Amino acid sequence: MSDLNIPLAYQETLDYLYSFVDYSLTRNLRYSPDKFDLSRMRLLLNLLDNPQDRYPVIHVAGTKGKGSISAMCAAGLESAGYKTGFYTSPHLEDYCERIQVNRVSIPQELLVKFTEEIKPFIQQVERITTFEITTALAFLYFARQNVDVAVVEVGLGGRLDATNVVNPLVSVISSLSFDHMNVLGNTLSSIATEKAGIIKPGRPVVLAPQKEEARLVVEKIARERNSKLIEVGKDIFYAAIDHSLEKQSLRVWFNPQSENLSVFKEIQSGIYLFEEGFTFNIPLLGMHQVENAATAFTTLKMASVEKLSLNDFLISEGFSKVVWSGRFEILQKNPAIVVDSAHNRDSAFRLRQAIDDYFPGKQVILIFGASEDKDISGMIEELLPRVRQVIMTQTVHPRAADPEKLIEMAKQFGKPARAIVPIEHAFSTAIQEIGENTILVAAGSLFIAAAIRNIWKERLKAALSESPRVRI
Repeated sequence: MSDLNIPLAYQETLDYLYSFVDYSLTRNLRYSPDKFDLSRMRLLLNLLDNPQDRYPVIHVAGTKGKGSISAMCAAGLESAGYKTGFYTSPHLEDYCERIQVNRVSIPQELLVKFTEEIKPFIQQVERITTFEITTALAFLYFARQNVDVAVVEVGLGGRLDATNVVNPLVSVISSLSFDHMNVLGNTLSSIATEKAGIIKPGRPVVLAPQKEEARLVVEKIARERNSKLIEVGKDIFYAAIDHSLEKQSLRVWFNPQSENLSVFKEIQSGIYLFEEGFTFNIPLLGMHQVENAATAFTTLKMASVEKLSLNDFLISEGFSKVVWSGRFEILQKNPAIVVDSAHNRDSAFRLRQAIDDYFPGKQVILIFGASEDKDISGMIEELLPRVRQVIMTQTVHPRAADPEKLIEMAKQFGKPARAIVPIEHAFSTAIQEIGENTILVAAGSLFIAAAIRNIWKERLKAALSESPRVRI
């Protein structure tokens, strides 16, 4: 939305929030105790009477898939009848998207009201950050809304993330890979150590399939903290069944040899999960989303073990309706336009796999832009062999990499590459070059996916106002 459409009070509130240190906008971020320190967060929450302790929390960390897992958990909980808080970052279009109850964003006027209310407490905390304030606002809003449960996505890392003040019902760690290495470390072991920092003594943790180096670290920390570890792919198996451009289906079932089988038998009303398994659909596409769905399903089963009462069929109904935009999202089918938030090498590899699965044989025009602190060369190495040509661009985000530098990195692959800025011009150019056997893919960062998504929506709106048959 444009600034002219934002009420003045809301814009002033956003300006106030962004006036504090915002590490998501910081170039060359380095890890140091004064930047990542939970004492500020704990002080602010103490002043607010610790709203985060008034409802059970599912806490989700990881490199890739944590947002999708969180969204599916929230959808499943809501479908089961629970009033559900959902905290995520960053946002696609509006800041209020970060704080939701039953997948409805906090109204702008309430964000203004709550921010005004806690300003006196914010002033008592030195060096507090934008993310810390927003996290506190989310916890307070959930408490005031009397949510039954909240799904809280970690912002960065885990151990010292502002969200890591909760005592979770269940902790979840999604797929781990290399990202934010300047903050979290240069090895999978060091990254896993930071992510596993969300594991709390005696509280169970669900672990998505991992490379062995990362898995062993999480296993060790869970054992040290006496936390039951449930591993997807080991305790619970999963398999993709089929897929289309609208949805895909999968099956999950318990490993009959699992040492943790007795845990689930305590809450299992039927026996199908121990025999033929349970099949359900999700609208999120790509094999990686099958893994995420199995992890989310396992998480909600563990939530049932701990406290909640969740019917599998209601969970699957929620999963079938989940909305998580910008993640291998097909904006239109003919010609096909896809936006994806891939922003590291592993996610770029998964994007390439999804392109092959859903559009085999199709040529690809890629609109690419990335934040300069990401593994750009790794993403380019994964994606460029699959594309016909690439258009390098950038958003207005402060960390956006220079498109001309991206072209230099892409030259080794011998594919036509151009730099086109602004991103609106990049999209217009690409649209004109899509043929019958070609698809357009925008990727490299969530900011690129969000920008292309918004441009497409505006063009579609304009085209439909003229004629419902006008091609955008």
